[in-house]
Amino acid sequence: MTSGRASSFARWATARTLRASSWTPPGPAPSEVNSDLAFWGDYAFNGNYDGFRIVDISDGQDPVEISHTRCQGNQGDIVVWDKILVRSWNSPAVAGATCDGQPVATGFEGLHVFDITNPADPTLVDSVQLPCGSHTATGVPDVANGRLIVYNQASGGPCFFVDIVEVPLADPANSRLLRQQSLEVENGCHDSGVILGDVNLMACASGSKANVFDIGENEWEGGSITRPSFLYTIEESGVGTTPEHPGNWHSATFTWDGEVLILGWEPMGGSGPECEATDPAFTKSAFFYDVRTGAKLGQWTLPRPQTAEENCTIHNYNIVPINGRYIMTGGHYQAGTWMVDFTDPSSPFTLAYSDPRPIVPTQLGGAWSSYWYNRAIYESSITEGINIFRYQERRVRRRSLLLDHLNPQTQEFSLPAAGADEGDEVGDDEPGGLSAVPANRHPRGSA
Repeated sequence: MTSGRASSFARWATARTLRASSWTPPGPAPSEVNSDLAFWGDYAFNGNYDGFRIVDISDGQDPVEISHTRCQGNQGDIVVWDKILVRSWNSPAVAGATCDGQPVATGFEGLHVFDITNPADPTLVDSVQLPCGSHTATGVPDVANGRLIVYNQASGGPCFFVDIVEVPLADPANSRLLRQQSLEVENGCHDSGVILGDVNLMACASGSKANVFDIGENEWEGGSITRPSFLYTIEESGVGTTPEHPGNWHSATFTWDGEVLILGWEPMGGSGPECEATDPAFTKSAFFYDVRTGAKLGQWTLPRPQTAEENCTIHNYNIVPINGRYIMTGGHYQAGTWMVDFTDPSSPFTLAYSDPRPIVPTQLGGAWSSYWYNRAIYESSITEGINIFRYQERRVRRRSLLLDHLNPQTQEFSLPAAGADEGDEVGDDEPGGLSAVPANRHPRGSA
């Protein structure tokens, strides 16, 4: 169990931590860094700077690693669709690099496509070279046309576009780059968030101007998932424009009713202590905007100051799928995992948190991402692995929807507006019998 964390009263409990493997592969040895998460049924897929891990989470108190596929390109962002996994390779491959035991051409950067029919032994089936590599990837299912569309983001460099990649569901070995969608900013897209259902929008977190696109049937005309139609940009004072805190928009997601866009950014590239008491609010905030107009509705600022030894930004997050409320779950590096109610975006408030002590010796670490999935919170800790938490407010758990799968950057359906009838509570059957586990918590100060 994770120790040395300050937490908000008795709201949190933690299941057993799944720690990173220490085996060193042949060839150039990448850092053992855990990155993003995706979910399919009772499996969690944990990206890693050296491949990805498949973890059985059917028993939330005892997650079990099924496999760790080695692939030496850094970042390791992942998208999962049924028996297919797509992984980001961020930087040009060095000589001698391998992926799933296969040699990778020197200079390669882009996406690798895996067959995960056998979760104990995934198989690399294709690679898609892209002009600026792959920092993050967002999947958009197009089952009617037998394909998974992947929005690929390069993050930086002279790459002012989003790659649109097609992965045939019946033949993933023939994946290909379809086209590139230009951005309305001279900066790369770091990540994108997509909502489908009745909303059909994509938001690209890019530079100092986030780009919002129409990608299907909605009140706007012209967009589709392979040919997004630009709508507007969003700028925020201080974001990407302050020399003392250099950085860019980092993450984007929507409320499940498609009414509010949530943006976060990454000053100092996530490696700096940007959440100290002396830092301005804009370095440690999530921002809320009206989806139709782009007008700002409010912001939530991290209320617990972090130390000069802790890297911290508002990093990766998702929204609890629940009618009638807006609740955000997020992982913010060494500030840990937080839950925020922003049903009124002008007056958000913290519901719960789990804030670890600074890592000793000082190093990059903390929660890369924290996501709500089937009434539990899964935290990808850079240095530890997967931590699992259970939020103790029964009403939220009972009203939240159970999902077959989740790629956190993709909301495959939409819900009625937050003011609509919340409906009846659904059963409180926790996936895998997840229950509260007493955790060792050492307060580091008052909330």
